Amino acid sequence: MTANWTPSTWRDLPVQQVPFYPSADALGDVEAQLRTSPPLVFAGEARNLKSALAGVAAGDAFLLQGGDCAESFAEFHPDNIRDTFKVLLQMAVVLTFGASLPVVKVGRMAGQFAKPRSAPTETQGDVELPSYRGDIINGIDFDEPSRIPDPKRILRAYHQAASTLNLLRAFAQGGFADLQRVSSWNNDFVADSPQGHRYSEMADRIQESLSFMAACGLTPERVPQMRETEFYTSHEALLLNYEESMTRVDSTTGDWYDTSAHMLWIGDRTRQPDHAHVEFLRGVKNPIGMKCGPSLDPEDLIRLIDILNPANEAGRLTLIVRMGADKVEEGLPPLIRTVEREGRNVVWSSDPMHGNTIKASSGYKTRPFERVLAEVKGFFAVHRAEGTHAGGVHFEMTGRDVTECIGGAQAISDDDLSNRYHTHCDPRLNASQALELAFLIAEQLREERGEMVRAAAAQ
Repeated sequence: MTANWTPSTWRDLPVQQVPFYPSADALGDVEAQLRTSPPLVFAGEARNLKSALAGVAAGDAFLLQGGDCAESFAEFHPDNIRDTFKVLLQMAVVLTFGASLPVVKVGRMAGQFAKPRSAPTETQGDVELPSYRGDIINGIDFDEPSRIPDPKRILRAYHQAASTLNLLRAFAQGGFADLQRVSSWNNDFVADSPQGHRYSEMADRIQESLSFMAACGLTPERVPQMRETEFYTSHEALLLNYEESMTRVDSTTGDWYDTSAHMLWIGDRTRQPDHAHVEFLRGVKNPIGMKCGPSLDPEDLIRLIDILNPANEAGRLTLIVRMGADKVEEGLPPLIRTVEREGRNVVWSSDPMHGNTIKASSGYKTRPFERVLAEVKGFFAVHRAEGTHAGGVHFEMTGRDVTECIGGAQAISDDDLSNRYHTHCDPRLNASQALELAFLIAEQLREERGEMVRAAAAQ
């Protein structure tokens, strides 16, 4: 995999979506500091995630990947991290309890600072400035000083990611994720919603089961899996200067790992086979993902799979499908059939967010929740028809009570968007909408598993 590869070979190839820094020396100083900074994650953790994703590829588990569209410096607060973590725990419990399937939990957290943009510049009135590319690169304020890429922001992002990871590890391993606390994960603003009531009813049933298990001697003190959970981090490997600087040789295997996150992915705009992002990610041993939009040709997909996963390792590569609700049932089958025909080992995951973005009449960028649900349903329907496993979902959400996506049980309208529209980039599901999505996925998984059981019985 790493023949003729080093963490810097991407620099010799064309690169998309990477900013121009006015001072190469200042950027070099930041890269040098990062190269001697502690890793954010460890190679062994990344290997554990790859093993868990191998189970997803085999149809024995489900991938739940969610979090912020673009983490910001302004919204960095322990309560925001806690609330997003709580919603992901809720969703995982809904899926595990409703579908009887283990859930691999991966956050878009502790590193999701950079965002690709459709245009290099933005115009307001008669003023044109560089586009906002995420807090790790430049500022969101529409003025010239804010929009100049500043390498000092990379160090700030690193330190924020480290603090976020410390808190996530404490939540995952320190008792917050104890199943006996399942009722306490319901955020206050969700508790009185239809989805909150549905979750509370399910939590009561779980508590009854836990009481029975305790009577049998199975308690969190004796079964660690009941009081803690595995939680991994991920982000798009967009700013390659940062990713290269965080790449280390694992002392136990001699392999290269990007220690900025457990899992990295390539976006739909940067998946050119002969370009820098594919070159960089082909060489690191982390589990990786790749966004698959409607323009992806099946044969080009095979070429990319062979570059990124030449050994055909289970759990190495996740294909994150982002077609749009109106295109997924037509565009996904050719990709699945080609991958199956060629015998490639992948995880199939659905990103129902990015293909369903619209501009509301109010001027806000939004996503109709019904279209998000429709793409998930279409994704599952295609996999049932093809006899393959719908392995995961990848979505943008927050634990806060935002009004950024219209629709859902809360019936958020165009007029409501201005109430609590806080995103720094793309619109996110709030906790109530995310929970509603989880119940839908659980139903789809039950149908999928029911069909598998019936097919096995018929043989």
